[in-house]
Amino acid sequence: MSRWERALDAAGVHDPALRADYGRQRQEVARYKREVALATALLLPGRTVPHVIAAAAFMHRTDTILDSGPLAGRRAASARWRQQVTESLAAGRTDDPELRPLLNSIDAHPALRDRVLDFLAATDADLDFSGFATEQDYQAYVDGYSLPAFMVVAALLGPDGDQSAYRAACRTYIDASQRLDFVNDLAEDLADGRLTLPEQTLREHGVTRADLEHGRDLPTVRALLGDQLDLVDRTLAEGRTVIGLVPAVHRPMVRCIVGVDELTSAAARADQGALLRRSASPSKPGALRLLGREYLRARRLRG
Repeated sequence: MSRWERALDAAGVHDPALRADYGRQRQEVARYKREVALATALLLPGRTVPHVIAAAAFMHRTDTILDSGPLAGRRAASARWRQQVTESLAAGRTDDPELRPLLNSIDAHPALRDRVLDFLAATDADLDFSGFATEQDYQAYVDGYSLPAFMVVAALLGPDGDQSAYRAACRTYIDASQRLDFVNDLAEDLADGRLTLPEQTLREHGVTRADLEHGRDLPTVRALLGDQLDLVDRTLAEGRTVIGLVPAVHRPMVRCIVGVDELTSAAARADQGALLRRSASPSKPGALRLLGREYLRARRLRG
């Protein structure tokens, strides 16, 4: 019996059709986020793996709807998807094979239901995104979109019962992770017409949008990027408290999630000027060492 089949058994997924639905979603997640599928399989207990896969697949389908085509079409498609998911949750059943695993995982982890609804209610914040005038606007985006999105999967890794302290720690972590994404993906976002750094922050550093769009590797630009990465690193350090708030068997996965961001920030800092052309990637040797270290921890925890 394969590791995946044992995970389905441990998660209580016995119906052949449902197992096939989960299997297709596992393949889908492996196609677009191979590292996520690998880390999930290696670092999490089997009973958790299928549910994380279902949550990740739901996030991917939602993100695809939010990102595909002209804005008017995306808005209409998002509304239809929100209605479909909401009605399926209310009925407790669905004929959509892409939603059946999610509903089953919600039966196993009831807290996931509210996190799914929170995220669906937050999707307009992404559709309506037009940039940030101030740091306060960025923080509102983190509260209104980034945190609800992160909690869809994070809720499955957190403690049983009250997750208020855990959610607060997740908020600190996702603030750092979202800012890192915006700094690291600056060139790609600008190419798509999106400026994801607050205009206030550009003015404080004497940088213009044109400087960034034209890839001007100026001292002021480097100072701007360096300050943003400093803020990322400080907030990531604070966000590490999230690790101690999850059950011990989930800590290898959460340490890996935080660790990958730390490696990515280090790579971005090592060549800040390159961020005006492309995104930085975490060191492959560093990422493999991180994964190997956490895999050994996970094995010891599982006995």
